[in-house]
Amino acid sequence: MVKKSKIITFFIIFAVLVGIVGSTTTGIVKKIKLGLDLQGGFEVLYDVKPAKEGQTIDKDTLKSAVRALDRRVNALGVSEPNITIEGKNRIRVQLAGVKDENKARKLLSTKAQLTFRDVNDKVLLDGSDLKGGAAKVTYDQNAPTKPIVQLTLNDGNKFGKVTKQVLGMGPGKNQLVIWLDYAKGDSYAKEAKKEQQGKKPKYISAPAVNQELDQKTVVIEGRFSQEEANNLRDILNAGALPVKLDEVYSNSVGAKFGKQALDETVTAGIIGIIIVYLFMIFYYRFPGLIAIVTLSFYIYLNLLIFYWMGAVLTLPGIAAFILGVGMAVDANIITAERIKEEIRSGKSIMSAYKAGTKRSFAPIFDANLTSIITASVLFAYGTSSVKGFALVLIVSVITSFFTNVYVSRILLGLWVNSKFLNKKPRYFGVKESDIHEL
Repeated sequence: MVKKSKIITFFIIFAVLVGIVGSTTTGIVKKIKLGLDLQGGFEVLYDVKPAKEGQTIDKDTLKSAVRALDRRVNALGVSEPNITIEGKNRIRVQLAGVKDENKARKLLSTKAQLTFRDVNDKVLLDGSDLKGGAAKVTYDQNAPTKPIVQLTLNDGNKFGKVTKQVLGMGPGKNQLVIWLDYAKGDSYAKEAKKEQQGKKPKYISAPAVNQELDQKTVVIEGRFSQEEANNLRDILNAGALPVKLDEVYSNSVGAKFGKQALDETVTAGIIGIIIVYLFMIFYYRFPGLIAIVTLSFYIYLNLLIFYWMGAVLTLPGIAAFILGVGMAVDANIITAERIKEEIRSGKSIMSAYKAGTKRSFAPIFDANLTSIITASVLFAYGTSSVKGFALVLIVSVITSFFTNVYVSRILLGLWVNSKFLNKKPRYFGVKESDIHEL
């Protein structure tokens, strides 16, 4: 006699799953963050080298550099930057959605060491004398369209002493030369000749000091465009880098290409999943139908976990996700095949189900465990994109084991225990002529 309560329980569980998945999937998908290969952006890999003699590059130094880079990225307006340490002396920066590659590169790599020097290149003030985050763009009162950068000093008296010292150097030498990233071999004398020839000098500006200025507010004037003034403000507010960054590799992806890649990948994934679904129904019949339900829930569960993790989904990540679907199907196939073997041997549907699920557990567990070990090694030693692939694969394997071992067996078990499938081997894809009675 068929136990209708088991079938009703199945449909209640099914209705709950459909309700949850149907009502929340769209919102979750829209909130999942996409990598730069899908929405366009800029990626650069840096070699980290000492900024000064005797400096060592260790974990703390790299972390400090990452924090400085993160402050600079904020100035670009990138909401979800991905800045990671690779190996012992490399940092990878991925900026999804960035359109101006040159601006990003300049903002990231400049050391941002601001110095005030005399005409003999002696340092009078440096970045440590500035109030952090206080730089801003204003406009010259005499030329309202001319942007200037205003700074705030920690000690106005010190600036008074500096201006007094420069003033005392006499006409022609009473200039306070402002440098950004002064390098060995640079000199005011050499750059001033360039400026006289109409070329742009390396220093920002060299205003003449005509009186002692005992004040905290300092204005940097130069032949700035609005964008250059904004960039200088952002660089100064982000602070100096504690290290030197040498670019090893960079890659720029257009938003149009990213969208096209996303659309094509998703389309390919949907086609592949539909083919898998049709195969499961055609070859495994009723267990195949149950597999479709659990695979659909598996896909939803993965998307939900990615959203909770705040993961950034990339093309390799989507590839790992689709690969995970194939592995999830594998668990259903192993179980269904074991059940079919037991039915062919002449066992009842109930006995075949119990024996098949028991015999299939060990190979499924072993296969998933080896996949997790492999993915863990990739995550530990791989680069950025490889790590993303490995992380998605690990999550996919774990969720596939849960959904397609436990959830699938619960749902199929309800139908088997209801006795609705008794003496119906065709529902499992087994012909009666293939059954060998015990």
